[in-house]
Amino acid sequence: MNKIKVGVLGATGAVGQRFAQLLTDHPYFDLVVLAASERSAGKSYQEATHWILPEPMPAHLAEMTVEAMTTDLDCQLLFSALPTESAREWESQYAAAGYGVFSNAGAHRMDSDVPLLIPEVNPDHLGLLAHQQKNRGWERGFVVTNPNCTSIPMTMALAPLHPLFGVETVIATSMQAVSGAGYPGVPSLDVIDNIIPFVAESEEIKMNQEPNKMLGRLTGGQVEPAGMNISAHCNRVPVSDGHLVTVSVSFKEKPSLGDIMEAWQTWRPLPQQMALPSAPQPPLVIRAEPNRPQPKLDRNSGAGMATSVGRLRPCEVLDVRFVALAHNTIRGAAGGSVLNAELMYAQGTLNGFKARAAKAAPNGK
Repeated sequence: MNKIKVGVLGATGAVGQRFAQLLTDHPYFDLVVLAASERSAGKSYQEATHWILPEPMPAHLAEMTVEAMTTDLDCQLLFSALPTESAREWESQYAAAGYGVFSNAGAHRMDSDVPLLIPEVNPDHLGLLAHQQKNRGWERGFVVTNPNCTSIPMTMALAPLHPLFGVETVIATSMQAVSGAGYPGVPSLDVIDNIIPFVAESEEIKMNQEPNKMLGRLTGGQVEPAGMNISAHCNRVPVSDGHLVTVSVSFKEKPSLGDIMEAWQTWRPLPQQMALPSAPQPPLVIRAEPNRPQPKLDRNSGAGMATSVGRLRPCEVLDVRFVALAHNTIRGAAGGSVLNAELMYAQGTLNGFKARAAKAAPNGK
């Protein structure tokens, strides 16, 4: 199998490290470029990086030289862990230069011609790429984004329900891990023995907007939002990893609890059907215990890529309520982008990049 040469932008940061880890020995992708800011460029990855993941840094990565951010990187696809402002500057430049960009940043998520992708939820939104390239004059490059880490567990839980019952109103309260703020993140004296009822100015806006785009319908080269009314409350809590969201929902059609449970249990979306390398089997892990899911116990379900749901019960104000949980730096960040790329690879939409990689390789290898 011809692997596609890939790189990571912002490789020394927390999400960049997770990208590097997940792309090591990947069956589809060959990680050959680690790029970061000027202060890291020219150093070995081990020297430039304060490694914060619990697993050791892969030995072959440690000796790789960190490259500067230029549009002359020797790879075909880029996984972006850049901060939003840097992403706004660089990602379009890379796409214009012919790279495929899979972004974890928020810079382009709500652009009308950019897919905001969860492969289990809206794989058809990749149809926006043809319009994106035409609109922007990009012959080859593109930008695909994954959503905010807190939008993912709620949207994954709603995805099997919305087509069947029509989600109308959602009240969601997040309890977000400190790792969501990057490293070093939230000062310990602020969060220990405390809950901070504010994450960022944009966080609740993202929670309100992004699920409507992802659950919307692709029509005529644009996404028609799902039309859900969402009220989000976002909180930072003293948990290392794992974003937990409590959700209350009202529907146009009024499902029973059994109807909802059946929809969750029988949901087998496209990535699971295709057995993509990072696709969790099953996508939703249903916890029957009254005190689950919990970040400490459930964030690593499906190698950190599954969404755990539980505490399904009636709601006295809306129709039903439940709890959803996902690992914020795996499913909610790097792992989500890697799965986006796997979907495009398996669907054949990266064949041009495979051919280019094979042509560039010595002796055709």
